[in-house]
Amino acid sequence: MVPPGTAIELPGRGTTFVREVTGPRRAPTLVLVHGLAATAGLNWFAAFGPLGRHFRVVALDHRGHGRGLRAPEPFSLDDCADDVVAVADQLGIDTFIPVGYSMGGPIAQLVWRRHPERVDGMVLCATSRDFRGRWHERVQYAGLGLVVSGLRLAPLPAVERLAEQMPEELVDTASRRWAFDELRRHDVRSVLEAAETLGRFSSREWIGDIEVPVSVVVTSQDRLVPPRRQVKLAESIPSAVIHVVDGTHLAAGTNPDLFAATLLDACRLVARRAAKRRQRRTRRQGPVMKRLDRWRSLARGRWRLRRPA
Repeated sequence: MVPPGTAIELPGRGTTFVREVTGPRRAPTLVLVHGLAATAGLNWFAAFGPLGRHFRVVALDHRGHGRGLRAPEPFSLDDCADDVVAVADQLGIDTFIPVGYSMGGPIAQLVWRRHPERVDGMVLCATSRDFRGRWHERVQYAGLGLVVSGLRLAPLPAVERLAEQMPEELVDTASRRWAFDELRRHDVRSVLEAAETLGRFSSREWIGDIEVPVSVVVTSQDRLVPPRRQVKLAESIPSAVIHVVDGTHLAAGTNPDLFAATLLDACRLVARRAAKRRQRRTRRQGPVMKRLDRWRSLARGRWRLRRPA
């Protein structure tokens, strides 16, 4: 079930749209980062329930997508990464696990690069360290932006006819009409700019510096982001563990139960590894903190002894 959403004002940035599942008390937080031409609801509709039983789940619509923030400046993946952290700030979330799908993968990577102190781990799905591959791959991304822009401008009867051809799996969570209503909320300019910007993204020079736990969910029948590129992403990150879904780039919608189950396994593994990492760091800091506390106690004692009566 897709949770209801709410508009959130991000100071100095604008208003965005966020869906949230509160999850168990003191559960780790996942921030779900959707793909190009999708929305939080469309991308993650099958995952909210399974993930929400174990995590606090937050999902936002990106700039120009759905009911996401509208801004006059050109679409920027860096801005999207900063929007994610701004949402966390507004919701009182200190650290979290970004979960990125397709375009959301680069955004999640940039969240770590720009705000490493906020990231406990990462889950990267159907994505890559760059999208500068062969010429036909670049054409595919541009074409996707054009298709979605066409839907945004198409007459309603034409959209309704297309809705009848959407995957049957969507009926369990939301009507196909709702799905196309989500698509029709996009800002055409932003989606086209996002497709072009994604084609220029590359994290090759710094992806190997990521030290937090990472799971990479590989969609094995993917033609938009070939599995070989997804595996190269995992091989570039020393801490990465691969999880495989037998599906296409749209596996989150066309094979939702399998995708959600695999995603849950990937997120739980990252959360466990992140907790152990925090424990090791605390143990290493233990002796240092004890010496510091002792010094502070001595300093306070001397101050009390020297204080005039």
